[in-house]
Amino acid sequence: MRKRLGFAVVVALLTLFLAPVPAVARPDAGPPVTVPALARWTPEPGAYVYRPGARLIADGPAERRVAATLSGDLRAAGHGSVPVVRGGARAGDIVVDIRPSRASLGTEGYELHSGTRLSITGATETGAFYGTRTLLQLLAQGDRIPAGRTVDVPRYKERGVGVCACYIHISLPWLENLVREMAYHKLNQLLVELKVRSDTHPEANTWGYYTKDEIRRLVALGDKYHVEIIPEINSPGHIDPWIENRPDLQLTDSDGVRQPSRLDITRQAAFDYYTSLMDEYAQVFTAKSWHMGADEYMLGSDFAKYPQVLEYAREKYGSGATPQDAFVDFVNRVHDHAADKGVRLRIWNDGLTGANTVPVRTDTTVEHWLNVAVTPSRLIAQGYSVMNSAYSLYLIRGGFHSDTGSLYERSWDPRSFEGEELASSRGVTGAKISLWPDNGRGETENEVAVRLWPALRHVAQATWGDPHPDATYAEFVARGTAVGHAPGRRDLTRVPVADGTYRFGRSFTATVRRTADGYVTLRSAAGCLAVSGGRLTLNVPLQPGVEATWDSCDAANTLQRWELKPAAGGHLLVNAITRMALTVTDDGRLVQYPPDQRAPAVWHLS
Repeated sequence: MRKRLGFAVVVALLTLFLAPVPAVARPDAGPPVTVPALARWTPEPGAYVYRPGARLIADGPAERRVAATLSGDLRAAGHGSVPVVRGGARAGDIVVDIRPSRASLGTEGYELHSGTRLSITGATETGAFYGTRTLLQLLAQGDRIPAGRTVDVPRYKERGVGVCACYIHISLPWLENLVREMAYHKLNQLLVELKVRSDTHPEANTWGYYTKDEIRRLVALGDKYHVEIIPEINSPGHIDPWIENRPDLQLTDSDGVRQPSRLDITRQAAFDYYTSLMDEYAQVFTAKSWHMGADEYMLGSDFAKYPQVLEYAREKYGSGATPQDAFVDFVNRVHDHAADKGVRLRIWNDGLTGANTVPVRTDTTVEHWLNVAVTPSRLIAQGYSVMNSAYSLYLIRGGFHSDTGSLYERSWDPRSFEGEELASSRGVTGAKISLWPDNGRGETENEVAVRLWPALRHVAQATWGDPHPDATYAEFVARGTAVGHAPGRRDLTRVPVADGTYRFGRSFTATVRRTADGYVTLRSAAGCLAVSGGRLTLNVPLQPGVEATWDSCDAANTLQRWELKPAAGGHLLVNAITRMALTVTDDGRLVQYPPDQRAPAVWHLS
């Protein structure tokens, strides 16, 4: 009997010590890893575990839109198919809720609560959407999410990326990847300087442009992922892509020399031309902002070479007017044209030199990139909203690259402008990084992407929350690595054929070799295939009809790199820089053309 009693006691004691202990929240438990980092996190006992059978609970139409996007992204991320249903939630479900009464969350903030089920609440559809991006980042690190609660609200309303696809074309899949990555990291503005193929002004349709259907596709993706896509046609300077075939609109200097990059701001026909392009863009862009550039109008020259500009200003504003007043007059007229359509104007800051007596309309947003006489604090004091577009945030093909590590280590934030550090964020709308093609052949777009992701994550962190959430930049990089890339992002470095020697239809035989950036080179006995000849723009032959020839092989020559793009019956050959596909002329020459001008050759590789 004593033996039995002792055994029972031992069993009881073992049961006591080996039984699962209820989870308790550790007061020092840090927030789960996300980018941007969660500033406020209250841990709770237990965890949410994502398992097969999870459902997305969404009752209203806005909730169902958010849930439908999340369902697609969960599937793209390898988490299976999750149905969107109405009704009561059970353990393991994900609840999407929009409550306008939660005004403290603002237009983009959200609350995420993780427990036996997981709930995401926003005051708006956009806020709830951003909560789903946090969920996707957490699930990228495993199916178990620690229980807890966060309220996550951005510090700045404008969090962006600017891309100049104004001379060197950028492929649509690359831009679509960018939109997905921006949304994944809670960036909300993509500012794009590009050409849309014009029906109103066909004389402007020199490469590289986008078709209206391509832009509609990009804008639809932006709408789905809450990224506003803001267009820019730079004017009155840097407008040569639009007026190279319109000498009648080009500013003429005192020697009678026309300036193909400068619009003649004294001519009504020039204003009418520009605003007609704005109206045509409105057919495909839905943004409530318009960027007109307005930078570097007199780059490399000065108004003294153009006496007609001063004459125009004095006729309109009196004898005390300056040539700069004519420039501001053009900006203000564009502003008024946009405002009549419910659209707000944006400009770069360097045209505001202080030499004008006529002020720019104060509801114009000024993007500050260059340290000039009129400082950000002065602009804000005058009533302007100012976005930080600092040169230190630039990525230039084959040129300057933002030193993201250095910016992070000194806790850079949007108050840190070129030439001035502001004590307050009042009047500062946010910040963006900018991608420019100054040396168009300096890097391929796949190489640009490698440089872009760290900078993108940094500006996302600095504009949403604490600019320095980790003790070192290496730890911040590790944070980005943990959350990975956005669901649905395409791998644009994948080459669809193995290295080897192939016959390209009946045209030529070449050895195909993959390049480190995900393109191929084509080598024959005559050399390596390259786009060569033609007039160079930013070091690139951009004209349709330029011939591809066999040149001396040079691994550094990006014009010798090609995308092998799968197509029905074979592959297209698309140049990595010009983004035009090859076609074959009647006399057997290989020439580049945009696909809407001439059908590309489809190459059968054997």
